[in-house]
Amino acid sequence: MKSQLAILAIGGNSLIKDKDHIALSSQYEAIQETSKYIAELIAEGLRLVITHGNGPQVGFIYRRGELARHELPLIPLDICGADTQGAIGYMIQMALLNEFRRLRVKKKVAAVVTKTIVDRNDPSFQHPSKPIGSFMSEEEATTHRKEAGWQVMEDAGRGFRRVVPSPIPREIIELDVIRLLVENGTIVIAAGGGGIPVIRNEQGDLEGIEAVIDKDMGSSLLARNLGADTFIISTPVDAVYLNFGKENQKPIRCATLPEIKQYLGEGHFKPGSMRPKIEAIIQFLEGGGQKAVITSPENLLKATRGETGTTVTK
Repeated sequence: MKSQLAILAIGGNSLIKDKDHIALSSQYEAIQETSKYIAELIAEGLRLVITHGNGPQVGFIYRRGELARHELPLIPLDICGADTQGAIGYMIQMALLNEFRRLRVKKKVAAVVTKTIVDRNDPSFQHPSKPIGSFMSEEEATTHRKEAGWQVMEDAGRGFRRVVPSPIPREIIELDVIRLLVENGTIVIAAGGGGIPVIRNEQGDLEGIEAVIDKDMGSSLLARNLGADTFIISTPVDAVYLNFGKENQKPIRCATLPEIKQYLGEGHFKPGSMRPKIEAIIQFLEGGGQKAVITSPENLLKATRGETGTTVTK
């Protein structure tokens, strides 16, 4: 019998400990630490596909482009996504291979630059809501709206920012390649940042678009398409909480699918934070998955055993 297949989604923010550790060398140190915990899962016998967020990293690339735009054109968002998939994939790959050498684990690791098709008629294209890039004055925002066609909005009283669509992921182009690698026993890093957003144009060709995909939604789609048994989400917090941030907050250790849907409906999970993770888990379980786990990197092994973290089952 084959060992269980798990999709592990690592948050982009978990690669950056704080604002003083945003350098690539610091991000690699964070990945090295996380890789120790990932290696424990693999040593336990799990077949693993690793996905990762890239929000902060795309923001950094975009900010560099803004600072240099008097000399160079801004980098399109799909290219930003491809750049971060390559860079983060390379760092995870290198850290894991070094960890395997220390543990004398004979495993191959491959990073796959992954494209994800979205629907060109997705409602988010009419109502962009995902802020990216740096803050601007109202005058700068108006100029960009007129000259570049940007959608801009005020962000929490701190200034104006560009907003872009965040469409629902529909199809993973490299799915068959990823599946072949998994069946070969390779540890795969794929669908970074939810995948590079592309559409099929009128001629049927793939075309990159100015959008970003939610990492957890993209990971959930990949997990369902691969028929994974387990979906693991690594976050900075040790578990999912009811009434998070309040005096009466309480960790959810175990929940069924109906229970987690009830908590979601009651408004316990905030948009832009835990809500998309819970929605991704619901899609995974309704799509045939058996178990989902949310916890912090250092607790990954214990959480998959049900000893800590939050476990959601059907």
